[in-house]
Amino acid sequence: MRIPRPRSLAGQLFAMQAVLVAAIVAGCALYSYVQDRAQAEETARRQTTAIATAVATSPAVVEAARSKDPTAVLQPYAETLRHTSGVDFVVVLAPDGTRWTHPVPGEIGRKYLGDIRPALRGETFSETHMGVLGPSVRVVAPVRDHGRITALVSAGITIDKISEQVRKQVAALLAVASGVLAFGGLGTYVINARLRRHTHGMNAAELSRMHDYHQAALHAVREGLLMLDGQRRIALINDGGRELLGLGEDAVGRSVAGLGLPAPLVGALLASEPRADEVHMTADRIVVVNTRPVSSGGRRGTVVTLRDHTELQALSGELDSERGFTQALRAQAHEAANRLHTVVSLIELGRAEEAVRFATAELELAQALTDQVVTAVGEPVLAALLLGKAAQANERGVELTLTEGSAIEDGLLPPTLPSRDLVTVLGNLVDNAVDAAQGSALARVAVTLATEDEHLLVRVADSGAGVDPAAADAVFERGWSTKSPGRGIGLALVRLTVARHGGNVELAQGPYGGAEFTVRLPLVRSEAVPV
Repeated sequence: MRIPRPRSLAGQLFAMQAVLVAAIVAGCALYSYVQDRAQAEETARRQTTAIATAVATSPAVVEAARSKDPTAVLQPYAETLRHTSGVDFVVVLAPDGTRWTHPVPGEIGRKYLGDIRPALRGETFSETHMGVLGPSVRVVAPVRDHGRITALVSAGITIDKISEQVRKQVAALLAVASGVLAFGGLGTYVINARLRRHTHGMNAAELSRMHDYHQAALHAVREGLLMLDGQRRIALINDGGRELLGLGEDAVGRSVAGLGLPAPLVGALLASEPRADEVHMTADRIVVVNTRPVSSGGRRGTVVTLRDHTELQALSGELDSERGFTQALRAQAHEAANRLHTVVSLIELGRAEEAVRFATAELELAQALTDQVVTAVGEPVLAALLLGKAAQANERGVELTLTEGSAIEDGLLPPTLPSRDLVTVLGNLVDNAVDAAQGSALARVAVTLATEDEHLLVRVADSGAGVDPAAADAVFERGWSTKSPGRGIGLALVRLTVARHGGNVELAQGPYGGAEFTVRLPLVRSEAVPV
């Protein structure tokens, strides 16, 4: 047996609203019926009071009550009055209750059915009583002749007649109520049809479960997720998005343009067209941005995903350095084989002294650079990096030297300045310098590593064409490069790493005519400065 699926949220709301509208309309109809019934009875009582009072004060009635045969005079008068006034009966009776007039002639002379004692005391009163014509609302008034009560007048309207009037009013009321109910039902259906489209026909339990899953997934993923509304304000952001963009708990509801993010990143977030795998910089991270515009109800928004690219970019830089170092070693191995063949050939030709001088000169040249780097740079990671970069530069026809005065003792760098970040800074600066110096007249790159005022000083100068002063700030922006497209991340990564450690990087013209980059990193932990 198949268990029926719970009704959708829109269907449940429609049923509840339909029942509520029906209950309200039914309640209003019942209230109106009761009110109309009471008003009808009150109207009948006022009408019969007026007629009974008018008849009781009529001189003709007073005069007829003195005669020997009051019925002969009063019966035609009472019937005429009954037909013209709209009441059901006008009965004139003697003080002892004997009827002198009645709509049913056979009832004349019989006793009046009802209470007449208040009228005999001179009071005009009303009551609802069962009479010959059925239950009726009646009024009894005394007829006075010089202060003496000589007769009584009773005028009344039957309950059936009152009910008939109320039924006509109720019929009109029901017609109006039915129209109101139909209109309310139609409005409720239209509203719930729209709700059904927005909820995709799901019921309350399904929506609640989806919300729980949504919240769990939102906070579980490490990637950043943003949802922007039609006004480009943050409608939703997860923990990863706050971390990658450096935002606080009050980010929801704020405009993207007012978050203080870099202009290129803001442009990507506000773009109306989709963006795929764009690399952008934040204050301390490199992020990959993907955007997808969405349209709901005519209001255009955007879904944004963010991935942290900082670690990947650093590892990629290290991998490029290792790959270049490997290629340089392979080239040097090939070159060493050529030199070894040269030495062997000189020996075979009997020119042993020249072979010794040739081999010794090559060894002294390589050993001189190694001794200089190892002596000046006690930090093993930096020493190995410089030797590898020197081999790469030599392979490309560029001389890489370590300037006099360079000195970094082993253990000088604090734990807060990891080797990976130093490799990122120095490696990217040297790579850019070698690229710039290659093909120049001097083809030279000079590296300075020293300590100065409790700061680590890293200076790299080249003999390239230099940097246009107008582009001094732009060189640190992501994507700026004089080389092929897809480059321009190295200097941006340098500035990002330096800023994260509270340092600074400067650009000037070097002693060889090219660019000179100077980085100062505090050896004591300080707060990072925004870039």
